[in-house]
Formats: sequence, structure tokens, C-alpha cells
Amino acid sequence: MGGMEENNHEAVSSGASLRGKVFTRLENDILNGRYKAGDSFTESRVAAELGVSRTPVREAIRQLELEGLVTYIPNKGATVEGLSEEDIRDIGEIRTKIEGIAARRAAGAISPDQLAALNGILDLEAFHTGRSEAGPLLRLDTRFHEIIFQASGSRLLNRTLSSFHHYIQRARSLSMQNMERAGKMLSEHRAILTALQDQDADRAETLMAQHVRNATRNISRMQSGLKQPG
Repeated sequence: MGGMEENNHEAVSSGASLRGKVFTRLENDILNGRYKAGDSFTESRVAAELGVSRTPVREAIRQLELEGLVTYIPNKGATVEGLSEEDIRDIGEIRTKIEGIAARRAAGAISPDQLAALNGILDLEAFHTGRSEAGPLLRLDTRFHEIIFQASGSRLLNRTLSSFHHYIQRARSLSMQNMERAGKMLSEHRAILTALQDQDADRAETLMAQHVRNATRNISRMQSGLKQPG
């Protein structure tokens, strides 16, 4: 897998919780596709790569197993499970319902500053959509949803939905390569923002739920396309 740069080594070697830092590094490597389903690694290999002892690596791997991202066999190592297509569909179905709830709540509570921030995001989305720049669009899409999660006023919704977005970040990144979908995303975001500005809770919930369903279908199509031969 290759060695880490010096600054990454320092990031992992410092701080209060090595286990937490190792877990975050391994989790991101799995979710971003550096480790793919079926890949395996051992405690000693990861410890050497990150410049830490085996103990925090062992603890991080156990946490990854609890998350369902790896299967661990003592004295042999961990095999990556990753996220299956079914996992992503399940997350999409759950997101459809609870992001709709978040939008409904946000419609009655969103602040002028948050509305202004959403308007600014849409301006940037329009710019980067015109330039077919997927990376900035993914970050802007994430921020658009985060503001709505925060405006809902529920810490539990915010934490849960942010976690789901993190878990499917690679799938969302692949999905954003479809510029036709990027254009539709911009239109859907504009409609959601209008509903929030109008404080129309029913419309905000309906539009957000449809937006998530559309995004999930596009993710599934993109993943299926990647598996087609040739």
C-alpha cells in the first residue's frame, strides 16, 4: 500500500487517542477505496506503516469490526468488508426518510444567515457545474445538506445524517462524476431552498425526500456501470 508521508505519520503519532487516530485513518482508507472489499491487512503491517505499536491498531480493528467494515480473525488479520450495494441502498432509504424530516424541521427554524449561506452554495454549484468540476461539487453538496441538518435543531439528526454522508462518501464521489446528475442536483437544491425560504414544511420534506431518492438511484447506476465488462 506504500508508506505514509512524514506529516501523516506525525498526525497519527500525536494526540490524546492513538486508537481513535488509527481507527479514523483505517476507516477513511476503507470508505475512500484505498482498501477494497476482499483486501486484507495485519496488525503488524498497519502498525509499521503508521509508526505506532500494535495495541492501538488492534483496538481500532476491533472497532472497525463492530462497524461491520472488516472481519477480524485472531493471528491472521482483518479482511475488508466495506459497504455493499445493499448497504448503500439501505442508507439511501433511511436518508430519504430522515433527511425529509430534517428539511421539514429546518423550514420553520432556519436562520437568515443559514439561508444566505445556502444561496452562496448554490451560486458556487452553478459555477462548478458549468466547469464540470466534480470535486468542488461534492464538497458543496455536503455543506448544503449539513446546513439543513444544523437548521433542523436536532443534534441527533445532525450527527446521524453526517455519519451516513461520511459512510457513502466514495459512492457519492463517483456519483458526482455524472454531470447530467450534477445539473439536476442543482435544480433540486434550488427547489429545496425556495421551500425553506417560504417556510413550507410539507414541500421542503417532499422535495428533500425526492432529492435523496434521485441521488441514491444515480449512485446505484454508477456503481453498476463500473461493474460492467469493457
